[in-house]
This record gives sequence, C-alpha cells and structure tokens, in this order.
Amino acid sequence: MKGLTLINNATARLGCAGGPMKHLATVALMLVLAVVTAYAHDESVTLPFSGVSDTSPDNLQQPNTSNDGDNFAGDGTLGKFNVRLVRAISNTAGSSNTCTGSNYLFLTELAGGGVFRFDDGSLLNVNLTQGGDCINLTTGVAHCTLTFQVTGGTGRFNGASGVLTMTETVNAVLFDALGNPVIFDATGQFTGTVSGVAKDEDRPAERP
Repeated sequence: MKGLTLINNATARLGCAGGPMKHLATVALMLVLAVVTAYAHDESVTLPFSGVSDTSPDNLQQPNTSNDGDNFAGDGTLGKFNVRLVRAISNTAGSSNTCTGSNYLFLTELAGGGVFRFDDGSLLNVNLTQGGDCINLTTGVAHCTLTFQVTGGTGRFNGASGVLTMTETVNAVLFDALGNPVIFDATGQFTGTVSGVAKDEDRPAERP
C-alpha cells in the first residue's frame, strides 16, 4: 500500500507539472515503479533434490540427540543448487498423528540449519524450526517433513525471508559393525515462498 501511495502521489504531480518539471515527475514515477517492483517480489518455489545423509561430525550440542549432515544437489524454480544442512535429531521416540503403528518410530528434529548455494554464487540461509522423521522399522526407510525459516543470504537473496518445507525420503545404505545405519541415500524437495528475491535485472552489475 505504501508503494501504491507513492505512485498515486507521483501521478498527481504529473497533472499539474509542465515542461522540465513534467519530465522530472516522469523520471520520479519510473524510479518509484522500479523500487516497488524490486522490493515486492515473492517467489513461490519448488526445489527437488537428491543426495546423501550421514552422521555429522558437527555437534549442535542439543542434549540426547544425534547429529545428521546432508549434502544435496538439485535444480528447481531458483536454478541449480547445492545445499548443506546439519540437523540435531532426538534419540528418544516422540509422537505424531501421522506416524503411528508398532512398526514405526517418530523422532523429533530439535535444531539445525544450513546454506543453499546456487550456480550464480548466491547463497540462501535457512534455520530449522520444526519437524521430524517417521521411520519404518521393518524396511528402514524414513519419511521426513521439516520446516525451515529463510534468514537471508547473499546475491539475489540479500535480505530474503520466507518459509520452506522439506519433504524427504531416506534409505539406509551403509551400516557400522554394530548394525547402526551411518549413510543414507536421500530424495525429496523443498517447497514454499521466498520473499525479497531480486530479479536478474534488479541485481547490481558484478565487478570484473
């Protein structure tokens, strides 16, 4: 609404301006339109990925948790990307209305986050806010649903905000000598809305 008020004010001035003043008012209106376009850009995104999850050497120091590390790559609405995540997963079974039955185990994810890197060098930062893993104890396959808050970034995502939901399917492929899974294959996608994404034409020219 603020941008609309600015446009209306600039348009009103055009009606009572003549000669050079009218030209200046036209330039001002064009600048207002450019600002509104640049800062009102919301992007509805879908970011499919695949990659590897494993035991992370990074410790988020959450009590009674195991630390998971993710290295994914994909190509979606915002372009090709790689993403590195670290997540602290509870070692104690939790409860979920969507993960029930004697063959299933639900583990809450208590903390985490990471960084997306896109092909143009732009970075997008995210922070885990909620979610968990539903594990089929018979097959070893887990389905994870997590929510991430966008906390800014660089390049196109400088000052960006929004929420992304990650849905993931993981399957254990390597076990240690005690039978504990240590490496998983992973597929899934991030979906949601990222606000404040600069369009290519709005980005400042990069220095050589």
